[in-house]
Parts: sequence; C-alpha cells; structure tokens
Amino acid sequence: MSNYPEFEDISTVACIGAGTIGGGWAAYFLSRGLAVRVWDPAPDAEVKLRRLIDAAWPALTTLGLAKNASKDNFTVHTDLDEAVAGVGFVQESAPEDLTLKQELLARVAAAVASNVVVGSSTSGYGMTEMAQAAADPSRLVVGHPFNPPYLIPLVEVVGGEQTDPQATSWASGWYEYIGKSVITMDREVPGFIANRLQEALWREALHMVDNGEATVEQIDTAITDGPGLRWPLQGPMLTFHLAGGEGGMAHMLDHFGPSLKSPWTRLDAPELTTKLRQDVIDGCDIEANGRSFTDLIAQRDAAIIAVRQVVDGIRTPTGARQE
Repeated sequence: MSNYPEFEDISTVACIGAGTIGGGWAAYFLSRGLAVRVWDPAPDAEVKLRRLIDAAWPALTTLGLAKNASKDNFTVHTDLDEAVAGVGFVQESAPEDLTLKQELLARVAAAVASNVVVGSSTSGYGMTEMAQAAADPSRLVVGHPFNPPYLIPLVEVVGGEQTDPQATSWASGWYEYIGKSVITMDREVPGFIANRLQEALWREALHMVDNGEATVEQIDTAITDGPGLRWPLQGPMLTFHLAGGEGGMAHMLDHFGPSLKSPWTRLDAPELTTKLRQDVIDGCDIEANGRSFTDLIAQRDAAIIAVRQVVDGIRTPTGARQE
C-alpha cells in the first residue's frame, strides 16, 4: 500500500503521552510483542506508566500475549525527536486540548519518517481541525480507542480533509493487524460514533438524577442487568430487530415508531448545577460502597475479560482468538 511500512516489519512504536489512554496503549502494544517508546514531559511519567502497565498485564496475559511480549520492553523519553526516531507507527494520546494537539501533531509529523502514520486518540476533535498546524498532514489520522485501550477492542478510524486516503486505510489495517476491532468511518463526525451514542445515554441519565426520577445506582443497574446484557453480542439495532419478532425491524418500526414522539427522552444536556454535580458524585460513592479505585478497576477488567471470552467463543466456533 503505497510506501507505508509492511505491518510485519514494524517492531517499534511510539506513544505520545503516558496518561490513562496513552499508558493503556503502551501496555497493549507491549502485549503484541512490540517495543514501545513513550514520550511524556512529566517528571513522574515513568513511575506512573510502570504502575499502569503492571496493573494491565494480568488482564492482557489472560487474553493472550503475543510471542516475545514483555512488559519491560519500553523506554520513556522527554525528547520528542528521540522518542519517534526509527519507529513504524505513532499513537498520540495528549490531553484533549485543541491547541496542544495541533502543536504536538505538527511536531510529531515533522519528526517521524516520511512514510510513518500518526494516529490520534482524540475523543472528540476531527483530524481536519487538529492538523491545521502540520506542514504535512497527509499521514495524520484519528485512531479513537475506548478506555481502557488495552482491554476494549474498538478503534474508530477516520482521516481529515488533507489525510491521504491510503494512510487511513493503512491505519485501519494496522489496528486490525494488532488485534483491534476497527470501524473505518466514511466521514468526520463530531464525537465519532460510539461516543455520540454513550453521551446520549449519559445526558438522559443526568436528567433522571436531576429530576429525582432515578438514583445513580438504579441507572447503572438498569443497564448492567438490562439491555447491557444483550449489547456485547448484538448492538441496539439488532436488538430491536429481534424485538420485532418474525417481522423484524419493519414490524418494530411500524409498531413502536409512534412512541419516538413520546416525551421519554431529553436530548439536550441538563444544566450541571452544583446540586446535580454533588448528587452524581455522592451516588457514585454510595455505589462504590467502600471499594477502592484499584478494586473497581480489577472488577471491571475481570468482567470485560469474561464477556469477551464468551463473545469471542460464539463468534469463533473453535474458540480460537483471531489476533
């Protein structure tokens, strides 16, 4: 594909930013048998990164490590040029600040080899706006993961107006090659696809708390013990298709379509008042019930692994993982 690297020839990648997302990417790349160079200017970046990788490694081990994978095969750098020298791919995961991302992506694009693609972990910005400062934006693409990126397989890929379409295709192929589930979007959409969907649910949940219609715990239970049990294998569209019986989605739309006009949901976000903010915080504390952040992360990861193993077994009858 043009002059972009062959996937199997890539042995080293760079992660720009070592926070929750960038560190999660680093852990995932390490689990795929890659060497990782991490750039982060924070003085405690290496200590925090080591802690994150150590916490993620048991889950990655359970899911299956690539040959020669090592959680120690990384280096941390404060010199950007040094961090990206000779790498085959770059994943940028800087804080969600447009000016910062514009400046950083411009620097990265200028520092890497001319055939290296740079993916951005942005959760809402489009590459067209993020690439404004780059002298050569042709290899800049969005590679939007979900937290934690070492565990959630989805990556949404989309280029900007000046992105080489072959760079976008290459990025999608690269993410698939390392075991990700990829959606290659046809065009830039603010917030991408999955974020748009989960934000709509989040807004409605905030309205229900704000109006005293449901508690934080009731909302979470409504999803985890309700529709959330169906969504790992069949998303909301196929779920409603089945709800239509033998008539499928056609019957569903004809029968329940009029209820779309019912005042069930409020698409606009509620005002984040001091009271609403505190109610949500208090509700989460109540639901956590004394469990530490570390405990909650461990329980979440164990649940995701269990669901993924079951779903992967259904999608792949032999039970073999396709990575």
